Amino acid sequence: MADGGQPDLALAGEFPAATWDEWRRLVDRALKGAAFESTLVGKTYDGLRIEPLRARKPQASLVIGRAPGAPWSVMQRLDHPDPAGANAQARDDLANGATDLAIEFAGAIGAHGYGLAGAERDAIRRALEGIDLASGVGVDLDLGLQPIEAINNITAVASDQGTAPGHVNIRFGLDPIGAAALAGGSALPWATQMHEFSALIADLAARGFRGPFAAADARVIHDAGGSQVQELAYALAVAVQYLRLLEAAGLELDAARRMIYFRLSADADQLLTIGKFRALRKLWARIEAACRLAPAPAFVVAHTAWRMMTRRDPYENILRATIAVLSAGLAGTDAISALPFTMALGLPDHFARRLARNTQLILLDESNLAKVSDPAAGSGSIEDVTDQLCRAAWNEFQQIESMGGAWAALEQGAFQRNVALVRAQREAAVARRADALIGTSDFPDLAELPVAVEEVAPLFPSSPPHKIRFDPLPPFRLAKSFEQLRDASDRMAARTGARPKVFLANIGSVSDFGARSTFAKNFFATGGIEALSNNGFVAREQMLGAFARSGARLACLCSSHEVYAREAAPITQALRSANASVWLAGRPGALEAELKAAGLSRCIFAGCDVLEALRAAHSLVGA
Repeated sequence: MADGGQPDLALAGEFPAATWDEWRRLVDRALKGAAFESTLVGKTYDGLRIEPLRARKPQASLVIGRAPGAPWSVMQRLDHPDPAGANAQARDDLANGATDLAIEFAGAIGAHGYGLAGAERDAIRRALEGIDLASGVGVDLDLGLQPIEAINNITAVASDQGTAPGHVNIRFGLDPIGAAALAGGSALPWATQMHEFSALIADLAARGFRGPFAAADARVIHDAGGSQVQELAYALAVAVQYLRLLEAAGLELDAARRMIYFRLSADADQLLTIGKFRALRKLWARIEAACRLAPAPAFVVAHTAWRMMTRRDPYENILRATIAVLSAGLAGTDAISALPFTMALGLPDHFARRLARNTQLILLDESNLAKVSDPAAGSGSIEDVTDQLCRAAWNEFQQIESMGGAWAALEQGAFQRNVALVRAQREAAVARRADALIGTSDFPDLAELPVAVEEVAPLFPSSPPHKIRFDPLPPFRLAKSFEQLRDASDRMAARTGARPKVFLANIGSVSDFGARSTFAKNFFATGGIEALSNNGFVAREQMLGAFARSGARLACLCSSHEVYAREAAPITQALRSANASVWLAGRPGALEAELKAAGLSRCIFAGCDVLEALRAAHSLVGA
């Protein structure tokens, strides 16, 4: 009993304290000679170290974001090109748990092929018909190609409703730098845009709108394949440039900083997503301190990431979005928008939108994730990642500043070059399946059933002629290359009645070939190639007969290394004589020269370039 007669609740008090050295000895024993560094220490695309274990950080300070215990805003996309369809979406969402609307205009950073087709007042009025802007519903504008027209018209719609500017909750999303980064240029020189930007915000504030007005939207970096550090540095650089413009227009810094908010992507990497959102708040607090301002929490919006979305096995997108929402919510984000799971296939229907909305509602109302402020504080791993991201992003931000700021860095191509390098690394990792996409690059289902989407054609409006030109930051999805192979397989099946196929030449007993046969089947299925499997063959002639009957042109040997040493070369020769292109599942090791001499074309194994191999296979089988 402790003093006062109360029970001692130090549950581990009777156990000796564990030490790092003791843990390392146990780990080294489990590794059985494998290197600790290469086996258990992860590296991000920024080169940051992800340690397998970090001690608790008891002196960590809370990252102040969303008010303690307050839920984040559940934001749903209003993105139907037809205003009546958009209105039906919005009213259904708001009636069933959504609190905010993200109004997507065609051509905006987050539109992804949809969004309101025009920014005319009548279109906005019809899209918002029956929605009382004075009721507290939040509206976040993702502006397209006519940002000033859209802003003027939505404020006019609010006025038509009889709503005073101070009673509407509109985040205006003005972001000329982000729009230019996406489009690869601008119709107006920066000097002209600067004045338009400052004048519009000053006018909105003078009319009584609360804002915030300017968005530092780093989704353009994430969508293009950039890293967490690049995303943070870009967001910081854009926000600082907008802050300077507003100060130059005569606004006090304390007022100006409250006119700026942030948008970041949240993806399925839970650790890095939590760390990134926490790091953003710490970095912005440092900017505020440099301006001699007491830190005040900025408004931060999270959108689940476009680049992680897949068209194949799209139900996996529900899991990806859940992890992303959970991570952003735990990191203190103020509002979250989850992409519906069918977004990569077309305009999502009512069911997909409902799942996106309910993902957030379950995490809020049943899991109570918003009840604790900054629950990650003190976690050794998350604090370490947050601090590493802060240091690296600050260094990159300083480099951008040395170039003259965000706009100058765009004109010089600095963002584009750096993001392109990381994108190439990501694409190579996906091609090797080092970064797995479940349902697409791993564990595909060739018999998956189609999912429903709205029958609405995608909309990609053309930008006005650019007077200022530079390389764009185009969005992409990690799964697209694998999906193109699957699409080719579908076309072949529709044309001929059969998918491209590979004959699995299983050698020996099931215990010999089972593991590699399963590996090969999944390997080829990621490219839409159907594996013709079997239970092995008693005689070589039996295998050759089965291959001839299969109609396949490609055969893949599957067995253990011991069996390969005895039988792979003669079987390869026999299959080559039957006009097969012969591949082997596994690394050939010392057998490589002998097997090549026998006619082996290629080996497939964990870590090889899967996409390159599958493209070669498609060429062989005529897909």
